[in-house]
Amino acid sequence: MLMQATKLEVMAINPCVLHSGQVFSASGIAHLQVWRVVAASFVLVLVSGCGTSLQSPSAAPASSQGSLQQQSTSDEPLPAPESMPPGEPAARFQLTDQQGDAFDSASLAGKVWMGSVFFSNCPGPCFRENQAITDILREIDDPDFIAVSLTCDPENDTPEVLSHYAERFEADPARWKFLTGDMDVIKQVGTKTFLLPVEIGVHSERGAVFDRQGRLRGSYHLLQEDRVKRLKKLIREVLAEEEAAESPAESPGEAL
Repeated sequence: MLMQATKLEVMAINPCVLHSGQVFSASGIAHLQVWRVVAASFVLVLVSGCGTSLQSPSAAPASSQGSLQQQSTSDEPLPAPESMPPGEPAARFQLTDQQGDAFDSASLAGKVWMGSVFFSNCPGPCFRENQAITDILREIDDPDFIAVSLTCDPENDTPEVLSHYAERFEADPARWKFLTGDMDVIKQVGTKTFLLPVEIGVHSERGAVFDRQGRLRGSYHLLQEDRVKRLKKLIREVLAEEEAAESPAESPGEAL
C-alpha cells in the first residue's frame, strides 16, 4: 500500500507514463529527472555555441572590435585598435603574388596600403570582404593606395588559383596583390604586422591600414558599413599626409 501511495503521489505531481501504460517508480522518476537536467544542460551548451557562430557582423555593437572569429584564445594579439598613433615601421616580408612573381614589401615604400586575410575556398564572409575592398579601391582611385591580401590557405591557394580568384573582382594586379607562400611567414605577417589572428583557414575580416612609412595606423571591420566608412576616412587622411617616405627595408627590425 505504501508503494502504491508513493506512485500515486508522484504521478499527481508529474506523471510519467510510457506509451505502453507502464508507470515509473519514484526512484525511476528521480533518475529520469536527473537525466532530463543533464540533457537540457547539454542542449543549452550546444545552442550557446551555435549562437556565437551565427551572429551577424552587422549585429555587433558599435564598440565591437570585431566578430568572435577575430579573437584569439592563444597568445596571439587581438585585433589592432581601429585608430592608433604611428609606431615602428613594419618588418619587411617576401611572398608570391597572383601572377607568380616574387613580392617584396619593400615595394610598398611611399605607398599607403591596406592588409587583409582571406582564402579562396572560404564558405563564409571572404567574398563580401573582398567585394568591400573592390569598392574601396574604386572609390579611392589613387595609384598611391594599394591593397595587400594574404591567403591563410597557401597549400590550396597557388598563384594560379589566386589569379582566377582575383579575376572575379576585376582586380588590377598593380593595385591589389593577392599573396601566397610559406604559412609560417603568412602567420607572422598577419599576427605581427597586421595584428590580426591568422591560422590555416581562420582569419579576421578587418582591413589594416599602413602609412607611407609602413606604420600601422588602425584597422576596421570590412563587413560593417559604418566601419568601412571610417576605414575610407582613415585611408584618405593618411594619403593626405605629406611625410617623406622611408624604405621599410632600412628602418624596421629583422625581416620576416
